[in-house]
Amino acid sequence: MTRPLNILFITADQWRGECLSALGHPMVRSPNLDSLARQGVLFRNHFANAAPCGPSRASLHTGLYLQNHRSAINGTPLDARHTNWALEMRRAGYDPVLFGYTDTSVDPRGVDADDPWLRTYEGPLPGIRVAVMMGETPVAWTDWLRSKGYAVPSDIRYAYSVRAPGPDFEDGAEVPKPLALPSEMDDTNFLVDRCIEHIRAAQNPFAVHLSILRPHPPFIAPQPYNAMYDPLAVPGFLRRATAEEEARQHPWLAHQLSRRLFRAPQNERKLRRLKAVYYGLMSATDAALGRLFAALKERGLWNSTLIVFTSDHGEQMGDHWLLGKCGYFDASYRIPLIVRDPRHPEMHGRTVDAFSENVDIMPTMLEALGLDVPVQCDGRGLAPFLEGKGKPVNWRDEAHWEYDFRDPGDDAAERRLDLTLHQCTLNVVRGPRYKYVHFTKLPPLFFDLAVDPGEFTDRTQDKAYLPLVLEHAQKLLSWRMNHDEQTLTHIALTAEGPVARTAPRS
Repeated sequence: MTRPLNILFITADQWRGECLSALGHPMVRSPNLDSLARQGVLFRNHFANAAPCGPSRASLHTGLYLQNHRSAINGTPLDARHTNWALEMRRAGYDPVLFGYTDTSVDPRGVDADDPWLRTYEGPLPGIRVAVMMGETPVAWTDWLRSKGYAVPSDIRYAYSVRAPGPDFEDGAEVPKPLALPSEMDDTNFLVDRCIEHIRAAQNPFAVHLSILRPHPPFIAPQPYNAMYDPLAVPGFLRRATAEEEARQHPWLAHQLSRRLFRAPQNERKLRRLKAVYYGLMSATDAALGRLFAALKERGLWNSTLIVFTSDHGEQMGDHWLLGKCGYFDASYRIPLIVRDPRHPEMHGRTVDAFSENVDIMPTMLEALGLDVPVQCDGRGLAPFLEGKGKPVNWRDEAHWEYDFRDPGDDAAERRLDLTLHQCTLNVVRGPRYKYVHFTKLPPLFFDLAVDPGEFTDRTQDKAYLPLVLEHAQKLLSWRMNHDEQTLTHIALTAEGPVARTAPRS
């Protein structure tokens, strides 16, 4: 008898898309994810639909573009009327369980005024059962550390960043300072261990969302991962000679580079240390996932579990003198995606070059379980690529994302750029060669990636590119019109009652 399908949905946080050795990265070693790619399907051109964490994960979990779910920044409530993959699976009899976090800001209209989830943007996704909550305040992990005899900071938010004593790399040390905990006690292994315990005890088909913080900051790795990569040998940074020269590209970029939080350090050794540790955290995460995959095999669940591995967004890591995730550059939005559907071994080891997006993840998981995809979803299931049917007719030819840089608590961007709160937005359409960036009330940008893969030269004032700029502006407008929110638009009330007819987007 064929076993019902299990779901293991894994997200790492802030993982740049090229950082897999399976994709030929010159330094990062990710043997367990490489093995997953050989036993699944690797998507080479996968993109997040928003940044930072909250809006990106809203798209990931609902299948909606930001223009439709409107959870624009960390802390913007996610409208409770939207369904998500967890709610849909729960209706089908699954018990979706969370290990980590979903960064879902609760809709205040449906809870009491003193509800504690109104005081954080890190609420749980509706429909998911929290097994272990981890976020800025990792109570489960720090309580466990105390039970093992380890000291933790009085403010447990700093538990992620307690480093061993001594100088750091930029101060003359040979290697970056490690986390002041053994690797097996760090936050990643703690979370993966709890996930393994759950899977080993599962009696019914399971649906697990494992949401790992790493390689998100703080960029501090336990031994031996702190020293796995030589800071002096990491690849260089895609940037102009100075941040001031970089800022001339666009007024938004000049504003962003004026903010200390997002500007890369001038100290070259420190920046190289950050990058080396960023890679180390990836390898540490890969090792922990290797234990999880081994547990699935030991339990006899490897060939009855759909595995999805992706991220919420990327990381600038010094490129264009930026840190973090923001704006319009590919580094903040291109992310990894590996999907292993055990029912189609003939497709394992394949690589897909077609554009895929995080809004495709919810439809993919639901279709794998034989469930209907809600009309609200802007994405499309990836089953044709997983089943060997090839690229579907009318599949997208570009990736799309939106970045909202409003800040209800700080009007600095509005004052500097002469914008209103609601004009602090940009949209991107990014194809195989050309990339167009449209701002609500700032000049657009246009890049020819074939001759300028680093996205340094804006072509909007180049007469030779003007027809292409117009074409892509029209493409973006048509795309947005085609993806306006549609939940009830396929229904009409008639004398005979409601009439419904669903149809594909394109």
